[in-house]
Amino acid sequence: MASRWGPLIGLAPCCLWLLGAVLLMDASARPANHSSTRERVANREENEILPPDHLNGVKLEMDGHLNRGFHQEVFLGKDLGGFDEDAEPRRSRRKLMVIFSKVDVNTDRKISAKEMQRWIMEKTAEHFQEAMEESKTHFRAVDPDGDGHVSWDEYKVKFLASKGHSEKEVADAIRLNEELKVDEEILENLKDRWYQADSPPADLLLTEEEFLSFLHPEHSRGMLRFMVKEIVRDLDQDGDKQLSVPEFISLPVGTVENQQGQDIDDNWVKDRKKEFEELIDSNHDGIVTAEELESYMDPMNEYNALNEAKQMIAVADENQNHHLEPEEVLKYSEFFTGSKLVDYARSVHEEF
Repeated sequence: MASRWGPLIGLAPCCLWLLGAVLLMDASARPANHSSTRERVANREENEILPPDHLNGVKLEMDGHLNRGFHQEVFLGKDLGGFDEDAEPRRSRRKLMVIFSKVDVNTDRKISAKEMQRWIMEKTAEHFQEAMEESKTHFRAVDPDGDGHVSWDEYKVKFLASKGHSEKEVADAIRLNEELKVDEEILENLKDRWYQADSPPADLLLTEEEFLSFLHPEHSRGMLRFMVKEIVRDLDQDGDKQLSVPEFISLPVGTVENQQGQDIDDNWVKDRKKEFEELIDSNHDGIVTAEELESYMDPMNEYNALNEAKQMIAVADENQNHHLEPEEVLKYSEFFTGSKLVDYARSVHEEF
């Protein structure tokens, strides 16, 4: 599949005008089946050649769960892991205000929805670029002969070797058409995805660009559509290839064992219902089609970026002027960076 991302115009540098305050604390707990943004950053190198369950800058996970770190990803971009809880506090608060000043293109000390939309698109582009660079490294690992093409069997050998199998034994078994003692369901799912990434005319060989689509479906329209199809298949309970509110908010398999678990699951349902009704179901008919879900998940959709910008502003817009001001960003820093700010008002006053 062809890559769909072109270079975006960079934001013009702005004068830095304000220093705020951020004291870092632990990120909030995630609902069941979710890891925190920091954990995902730390684990990025694991299972390199396996398509990731999490895609930075995409609203849903591969399994259909909400991406809980989405707002932080599109606000911080490649600096996603930059707000470490052990960082020097003064340096961290300056970093947050540096970001504010870059978003505030017209330097009026307020962030508008258009400014936030532009920033979201640029940060998404950073995640795209990062995925492309990682994919190149992984492609070289599965293309040892360097001919620019990778067959399914070549990939299967490298994938199983990464899971602890002997590369030579796997290669010999494939060559002799012998049975392998492996999880066939995982291999079949990967093989199906491999064939989907193979652009017509199909030759069962992936180029570097097609391999990128195999690992990161958000980089091609066809693979994004395939990802949506898989999510709808997993959530659709009545077989109509559409999603209703009850289907979308159904709790994941598991037993709630205590009140804390019940609270987490209640929040999980509440968040998904709100996302369904306010953002995914674009015509508000109570049904989400594959087309609506694809549009919602497309990280290149500028209209969605504008809606996200408005939503992010609304979360912290305490004075209801439809803009973000420094004090609001600092007060709601946990939403934007994953780090909670303590006694922000006094710190802002000291900086002024």
